[in-house]
Amino acid sequence: MTQTLAQLKERFTLPTSKDAAPGTPAKIDFQAGQGGLPSIVINSPLASATIYLHGAHVTAWQPRGASPVLFMSQKSWFEDGKPIRGGVPICFPWFGPKADDDKAPAHGFVRLKQWSLESVKELADGRIEVLLVTRDDEASRKLWPFSFELAHRVTVGRTLTMSLEMHNTGSVDCTYEAALHTYFTVQDIHKVSVLGLENTRYLSKVEGGYFDQGTDAVTFTAETDRVYDSSADTVIDDPAMGRRISVAKKHSRSTVVWNPWINKAKAMPDFGDEEWPGMVCVETANVKERAITLAPGAKHALSVTLDAQPR
Repeated sequence: MTQTLAQLKERFTLPTSKDAAPGTPAKIDFQAGQGGLPSIVINSPLASATIYLHGAHVTAWQPRGASPVLFMSQKSWFEDGKPIRGGVPICFPWFGPKADDDKAPAHGFVRLKQWSLESVKELADGRIEVLLVTRDDEASRKLWPFSFELAHRVTVGRTLTMSLEMHNTGSVDCTYEAALHTYFTVQDIHKVSVLGLENTRYLSKVEGGYFDQGTDAVTFTAETDRVYDSSADTVIDDPAMGRRISVAKKHSRSTVVWNPWINKAKAMPDFGDEEWPGMVCVETANVKERAITLAPGAKHALSVTLDAQPR
């Protein structure tokens, strides 16, 4: 059932600080976001963040006193049935185009759906935890004929933890791909490097075929679209901005690294022509040969914790 802002405010009692002065802004609020889409706005002493019910999409996270960490395109759509460009799209149950149906939505269908808010609470350490859920329905089963429950648990504080929790609720095995397609803000992609993927095999979608990263960090001189066969944590080193972002993941055996560069940026209607130097995607994933197969009743959680620190 689609939840309206009025229903969210009526159902959920949001945590408030016992010693907060009168008139202190709420730590958590429900607001009409861009395009009028329902959003959860967090503004705590630790961090601020915005999460849309549309796609269970985290569009902003900013530790208190720090610069924004996630990149959002100024050209992004905020419309029913269309993906949000930037932040953290959720790719499921396939990554990229669907292998047997080129008319199916790219990266799956859950980023196009409005999810249901199951809970929102303040933890003992001051972090805010938001749990959103979506399940199979008649429309999803036409595209992917399996029963499932997919939960996205987002924990907002000085770090940002996202856990995508899949439960096979059907009576047969299912195989799926999944990714937390995270867009990061950087100062200048030409000066950025991604550490942690050295000596790792990757598939290049731009060049076609498999390559070895060698001993050097990942750097950017042209369009880059790579799927690394790696369970390792990574670090985005951004000397121009003076910070490093650590990407610590669990139960993920793929890392996708992407920047569209000049021509691809111009070809995307929901991405600004000149935005590409200010972003990089480092995605926590299980895709291609690392797709997950779940038996009936089984569960799998793909998770990542982001931490931005001065360089």
